[in-house]
Amino acid sequence: MTDRRLAVAAWESLFRAQHELMNDFEQDFDGDDLAQAEYDVLLTVTRGEDQSARLRDVTANMLISQPSVSRLVDRMVSRGLITKCPDPSDGRGAIVTATEKGAGAFRRVATVHGRTIADRMAVLSDEELAQLKALTTKLRGL
Repeated sequence: MTDRRLAVAAWESLFRAQHELMNDFEQDFDGDDLAQAEYDVLLTVTRGEDQSARLRDVTANMLISQPSVSRLVDRMVSRGLITKCPDPSDGRGAIVTATEKGAGAFRRVATVHGRTIADRMAVLSDEELAQLKALTTKLRGL
C-alpha cells in the first residue's frame, strides 16, 4: 500500500517543479511572434515524415482541448506557418504540414528553447534524467 502522505508530497513537488519550469520556459517565447502553443504544434509536425502529421496526432500531443487545437491550427494556417489538407487515408481527418516559414520559426525558437531546457535540467545527472523520464513515463501509463 502506498504511503498517502508521501504520494501527496511527491505529487505536490512534481506539480510545483513543472509549474516553475514552465514559467521559466515561457520566457523563450517573449519577443517572438511564435507562441508556445504554436511551437508545440510545430514540434509534432516537424518530427513527422515530410514535416507532416495527422491532426489527431497533433491533438493527442497537446494539453488543450480538440476544439482549441482546431482553432489554433486554423490560425496557424492563416499565418502561413502550416498547411492543412484532407487525410487521404481517413476522410474525416486532416494532415498538417509545416511550411518553410513555420519550420524556420520552429528552428529559430527550438535553438533557444532547447538550450534553456538543457541548462535548467543540468542540475540532474544523465542517470537522474533517464530515471526521471522512466518515472514520468510510468506515471503516464505508457
